[in-house]
Amino acid sequence: MHLRDATDDDADLLVDLLVEAFNWTGEPRFTRDDVLRDPHTARYLGGWRRPGDLGVVAVADGAPLGAVWARALPADEPGYGWVADDVPELGMAVAAGRRGAGVGSALLAGFLDRARAQGWTAVSLSVEDGNTAARALYERHGFVVVGRNGGSDTMLRTL
Repeated sequence: MHLRDATDDDADLLVDLLVEAFNWTGEPRFTRDDVLRDPHTARYLGGWRRPGDLGVVAVADGAPLGAVWARALPADEPGYGWVADDVPELGMAVAAGRRGAGVGSALLAGFLDRARAQGWTAVSLSVEDGNTAARALYERHGFVVVGRNGGSDTMLRTL
């Protein structure tokens, strides 16, 4: 497995992975069309690779295993894990068949290194209640709960 920067050409992959992230329970709660049509969820990837967007893709044998991406969202159009205008909000997903094999940890570590190198001072995210595997991963990588939004915690990682 190796990590590479997400490019303009990864927009479709990232949308598919966002659907995967939203369907973490294994139940098909959201479809690709749901994500693309909903103005709230579309904020995370609409017009992917705007200035300031950052992403990392894990690849093995030419196939993507997962990705982490982030963008800053404004207070008047916040994401689920919004903290501040200058704190990019992170999205992350690992393909279902690749979970539990260290892909997420490698992705998150690689992403945080790149974010720090870009001069970012923090990133935030939202993790739903019950998503204990993701929560444990984020905590291992230094994220702490700083707020609550519905049935999810908002977590922050200072860089």
